[in-house]
Amino acid sequence: MSNGNDEHPALGGLRIVLGGNVFGWTADLQESFRILDAFVDAGGSMIDTADVYSVWIDGHKGGESENVIGQWLKASGKRDKVRIATKVGMLPGEGGKGLVPERIAAACDASLARLGIEQIDLYYAHQDDADVAQGDVADAFGKLLDAGKIASLGASNFTAERLASALEIGTPYTVLQPEYNLVARGLFEERLAQRRGSMIPYEGALQDLCVARGIAVLPYFGLASGFLTGKYREQSDIAGNRAYRVADYFCDEGLAVLAAMDEVAAETGANLTQIALAWLNAQAGIAAPIASVSKREQLADVIAAAQLQLSPDQLARLSKAST
Repeated sequence: MSNGNDEHPALGGLRIVLGGNVFGWTADLQESFRILDAFVDAGGSMIDTADVYSVWIDGHKGGESENVIGQWLKASGKRDKVRIATKVGMLPGEGGKGLVPERIAAACDASLARLGIEQIDLYYAHQDDADVAQGDVADAFGKLLDAGKIASLGASNFTAERLASALEIGTPYTVLQPEYNLVARGLFEERLAQRRGSMIPYEGALQDLCVARGIAVLPYFGLASGFLTGKYREQSDIAGNRAYRVADYFCDEGLAVLAAMDEVAAETGANLTQIALAWLNAQAGIAAPIASVSKREQLADVIAAAQLQLSPDQLARLSKAST
């Protein structure tokens, strides 16, 4: 049986996925191209985006990130060097909303057009949709697989119960993308659930299911919206586009996690970004964390994290700090 940490076939040996949520948002077209080129040159091979990126910005309608990636693919000629993952389920539009079959079909065609590619390598259900029968969702994705419009299927933001029931009826989910990091677990789960109204924990039933079924886990928010980089040490540091998320972790418990990370940094010479991602890569079920950067210079830390090996004692101390 898999130990749950086998690298995903599309990762090419570098256990980092480049997050595309910043493209067309905090990274403009030129900087996005620089980041994408540098990632591929460093051996990276999977780029993650979604049709809904970045609808939260005034004047954006969704698809901005896919458009940038599509322009880069055309200009760079590097389509054969990368695997593209995108998502459906959060952006309403032609065909309806959520995971209505008509919406899945229309959204896939729209993503293919923006990306300028013939096949999406990994297509996610961005979130569960309890209003649509899972059999209908499976049939809709099955048609895309049969047509060659997508190569493989993933699920994001699913509970263990709903993922298990989807797998039981034959939905070929091979990847899970949950929220997971050093401060989205343990003692933080109740706090996050209260702030947001919900929180799907990865550790426990969901992790056990993925390991048992060989589901590759590619977690998002691996750096907790920047909190785990260590740049937020005072309340006055919280500002900018991600302030609302960083506030979820800015508390005595969160600062205690940073203190534990500081100790490991002193021992290893690695910085907090590298430590946070290396801790994720050591957890059961994780194939690779997703990380995004707004500047090319930030990419070096993300790449270095893929090579960092923390000791069992260091991993245990970090885990204890957040539980």
